[in-house]
Amino acid sequence: MPAVAVAELNDEEAQEQKPERIQVVGSRIRTDGFDNATPIEIISSEVVADSGLNNLGELLRTSTIASGSNQLTSALTVGYVTAGGSGNESVSMRGLGSNRTLVLLNGRRAGPAGTRGQVAAFDMNTLPVSVVERVEILKDGASSLYGSDAVAGVINIITKRGDDSSINVNFNQPFNSGGERFNLNATLGRTFDRGSYRLMADYRLDSELKRGDRSFFACSERLLFDPVTGERGDPIDPRTGNYHCADAQYGVWMWATGASNVPAGVKAQYDYDGFFAQFNRPTFADLITDPDANNFSAPAGWYPVSYDRESDGWGDQAHPFNQKRSMIPETEVWSIYGQVDYELTDNMGMYAEFLHNRRNTQQQSVRQFWYADFPQIPGGRVDGWEGGAVMMPVNITDHFGTETDVHYTRAVLGLEGSIGDWDWDLSYQNSYNWGRYTNDIIFRDSMLMGQRTQQADADGNLRTCAIGERTQFSDKACINMNWLDADLINGNPSQSVRNFLFGEDVGHTVYKQQTVEGYITGDLFELPAGMVGTAVGASFQTDEIEDTPGFHTRNGNSWGLTGAGITAGKSNTRAVFAELNIPVLHDKPFVESLDVTASGRWTDVSTYGSDTTYKLSAHWEVAGGLSVRASKGTSFRSPALFELYLDAQTGFLGQTVDPCLDWANRLEAGTIAQRVADNCATVVPATYTTPGSSITSVTSGGLGRLGAETSVNKNLGIVWKNASDSFIGSIDYYKYDIKGQISNVGGANVLNTCYNSENFPNEPLCNQIVRRNGGQNGLDFGVETVFGGYTNVANQIARGVDVGFNYTNDFSFGTLRVNYQHNIQLKRSFQLFSTSTPSQYVGDVGDPKHSSVLRVTLIRDDLRLNWTTNYFGKTDDYKYFANGNLTTYRGAQYEFIADTPTTIYHTASASRIFGDFDVTVGVRNLFDKEPPQVSLASGLLRTGNAPLYSQYDLLGRRVFANITYNF
Repeated sequence: MPAVAVAELNDEEAQEQKPERIQVVGSRIRTDGFDNATPIEIISSEVVADSGLNNLGELLRTSTIASGSNQLTSALTVGYVTAGGSGNESVSMRGLGSNRTLVLLNGRRAGPAGTRGQVAAFDMNTLPVSVVERVEILKDGASSLYGSDAVAGVINIITKRGDDSSINVNFNQPFNSGGERFNLNATLGRTFDRGSYRLMADYRLDSELKRGDRSFFACSERLLFDPVTGERGDPIDPRTGNYHCADAQYGVWMWATGASNVPAGVKAQYDYDGFFAQFNRPTFADLITDPDANNFSAPAGWYPVSYDRESDGWGDQAHPFNQKRSMIPETEVWSIYGQVDYELTDNMGMYAEFLHNRRNTQQQSVRQFWYADFPQIPGGRVDGWEGGAVMMPVNITDHFGTETDVHYTRAVLGLEGSIGDWDWDLSYQNSYNWGRYTNDIIFRDSMLMGQRTQQADADGNLRTCAIGERTQFSDKACINMNWLDADLINGNPSQSVRNFLFGEDVGHTVYKQQTVEGYITGDLFELPAGMVGTAVGASFQTDEIEDTPGFHTRNGNSWGLTGAGITAGKSNTRAVFAELNIPVLHDKPFVESLDVTASGRWTDVSTYGSDTTYKLSAHWEVAGGLSVRASKGTSFRSPALFELYLDAQTGFLGQTVDPCLDWANRLEAGTIAQRVADNCATVVPATYTTPGSSITSVTSGGLGRLGAETSVNKNLGIVWKNASDSFIGSIDYYKYDIKGQISNVGGANVLNTCYNSENFPNEPLCNQIVRRNGGQNGLDFGVETVFGGYTNVANQIARGVDVGFNYTNDFSFGTLRVNYQHNIQLKRSFQLFSTSTPSQYVGDVGDPKHSSVLRVTLIRDDLRLNWTTNYFGKTDDYKYFANGNLTTYRGAQYEFIADTPTTIYHTASASRIFGDFDVTVGVRNLFDKEPPQVSLASGLLRTGNAPLYSQYDLLGRRVFANITYNF
């Protein structure tokens, strides 16, 4: 949606004054208006107060450039390793990735912020929203103007200036406890004869939202429905009389080795709450079908569960730990910001900016850990556990929290001036990011040593710790463990076990960016249609990263989590650029004006080489307020430092991802192709049918093989505004086609591509696979190690339409302003390899085809009334399932939910000026709309049955207030 600037000058003033020449994102050439050949959306700071928004990420997610795709929010970093680390918030324009969205602060680059090796994007927590005047969003690729990363577009954040001194406090209070937000800031701004300055201090506290704070998170029901009657198919939990909660289970997993009373899938659970004894539930003895078999028996208090539909409901999977899990982590942010501009002479001035920000984010989660690094425990090895079965204890723990501290500092120093009618600018930007991330971990060496004490020695007795035996990395004294202890399984181990198994790991991240940029802009000469304007410039940028994971992560000693080495490297980028604006026609029939703009850029990056990009655009004002705009350009993205220098990260994959496992039987069953079977037959015998221990998966950076991503972007739009400028509307079509996208090719993709290749065994990815040669029993031909990493292989396409309008008019009852933005996604596809079937995302959960925002404001004297509506279209993921919405549970067919309905949220607020005070009060999520519900069988990212995607509100109805004292 284009922005419109209206200058209120009378005719005499217009003749006497030279129009102010301003620069808006999307062009380096200074012009006298906001009319552009490319679509620009402008969001003012008023939206923050009127809508009860708390940070810059929330503000940008209201734009349709972000609402049509799932965005990284702090809530989505809980329990997962995400780019930028815990609590990080970034924006991905058009869903193309946050590292393809360039963020500028006052027209200059803002360096990345965050923790861990994958630091590449600007963290929206870094800049307090209280300092923002407006945000300009260029909805078009712009690498020819701004360089790398401007593939999907540019977000330019403009800070406030001038005389504005105030103290502001605002809070956001949900009607239910949890997720409260508080912000306090103070600003001192002054102008004087030769310049201005502004100082600001800001404090923000986002309180934690726990899982137990909202009913829609509380229980993960299966949500199954009879296809004929529609009745629920979930088992009932007799403890509550409600449908069973199928969260992470804990207990003893069992497999029969001769016992007749160990049915498939059975687990042993301890009677912690007395339920089993009170209601006389079956014991293992009650399950015996053959009295002469080597039947299983367990100590008193252990009962069988999860072996049929009814007993599924007996398993207590609603552990109290779950209710304490962070849904939105607690985040505390301190910021100081300073800005000054000073006129040195009549033709030259200086400016400076300084930002320092500290963020602390704490989150709590839950995990399982289990006895799986050695063969399962057989009956008879541990007292009380007898008979023909083997066992794998699975424990639950809340030792899975993280704390993240990020310190971000950015300084800018520049000179600007004019030489005749030419304007110039020279600036230096330096950003420094330091982060510390502390993770609760389970020591792998302790797990291995502790599991060995449940193994048998050469005489068949339980192994015990040797005198002085200590773990390799954690340096813990060995203890003899009972893995079948009910308290350990229930998350309440003894203090000695807790000290032995649990600890923390501390990593540090440093990212430095420095940029020097200069350009000059002015008019070259005059054509019949107007002045030919140009801008030329050059820039030099250095980026440097050093991420040092914690000691145990570097040594692969964090059980169940990936290991990683130090990611360290740097790059230098040189660039020259030029832009030319040519007025072609003016005041002709059906051509009020026709301007053509061309820009080009040469970029040289020390880590891979050089690239050139260009952009051509045209703006045609037809007549009667109607105009047409079009553009075509190329963009690029340099490989991020972590994509180049990521040190080897190790993880583990199950052997079931190996296409060659049991290839002969799978060929007969028709589940693999003949080519795969033929390729596998040359390296794996048909007798390889039973998987062994897991695959070590290694991922590393692509230095030496990575080039830049390239893209072509096209835009075509129509704009119409009425004669009074009270209405302006636009329709814009866009298309992005990204080639050679950098993707992390994981181990499973390496294996599938290798063994499905026509060029086997000469397919390059086959060299990244190491197989076993039969092992001790001569039957283990599984994959020992597979090497993945970053490479230029993928293609991504995005097409869509933006529709919008602004309406402003004065009436007897006040001034009415209406702004509407709507995005229609037509295509968003991703293709990993040229032989891969492209994945189509439009309409998937998290990627609605339609999304929009409507803002209505009525201003009457000192009163301002606001109404905001956010709309997200319906979505579903059924195309990923062979049988649509049908699944099987315990032999019966049921329908499940993998769709979300159209979702609409409303916000209402009122603002009034009382002397020196500005007061805003409102309600967000006015009708207390809860997130949709999805089934466990959907495979969607969720907690309870609520999908965790950025379109859906997790806090519920809440009141907000913003009070400002101006002085």
